[in-house]
Amino acid sequence: MPYAASMATVEVHDLQRMDYVGALDRQRREHAAVVEGRDARVPMRLLLVEHDPPVVTVSRRPDAERHVIASDERLAALGVQKVQTDRGGDVTWHGPGQLVAYPILDLHRLDLRIHGYMRLLEQVVIDTLAAWGVQGMRDESATGVWVGEGAPQRKICAMGVRISRWATLHGLALNVAPDMDQFGLIVPCGLVGRPVTSLAKELGARAPSMDEAKSALAGTLVHAVERRLVETGR
Repeated sequence: MPYAASMATVEVHDLQRMDYVGALDRQRREHAAVVEGRDARVPMRLLLVEHDPPVVTVSRRPDAERHVIASDERLAALGVQKVQTDRGGDVTWHGPGQLVAYPILDLHRLDLRIHGYMRLLEQVVIDTLAAWGVQGMRDESATGVWVGEGAPQRKICAMGVRISRWATLHGLALNVAPDMDQFGLIVPCGLVGRPVTSLAKELGARAPSMDEAKSALAGTLVHAVERRLVETGR
């Protein structure tokens, strides 16, 4: 665990590069441990990963599948998997150069429900981006974090979560330096006409490395969780 996480609160696990299905299995095992140990206040978890091979994930939303533009044959030719997922949201792409964070947090301890949890995640990303002089913003009509003045703003971080037994699964995907062309395989998050961007695209040579992005995001999220526990007295 290479990041300065409080072991009493959140364990941070860097999975490096891992396929989507393998990471999902790891999430479920860590989720079970958090739920089963909640009375003993076991540490919550944060999993960090780059998905490799790249993958298009499709939620169970009725019209999500039609937001995959590329055919199955085209995806296969590019080495991109397609997987149905049980998170909320629509269609996403994950791959090398994108930092995916899976917080497994006990919402009972944090005294949060889904709306408050999503706003906490957005704020964590906004605060993380600020470290590199990037102004992240919310959009009241679309979950996630956006950058840019005027319309259309550019999405730099997508979010989709699942809550089971009041502990969280799935999470967020921050574009650090992915292959932006691969977003053309889908309608990202089902939002027609809304462009996506990355830290590399916004900052050029000043963009952080993946390790720097992991460290910053992990530290910001752990701090947010610890602050919330202090505020709630839990």
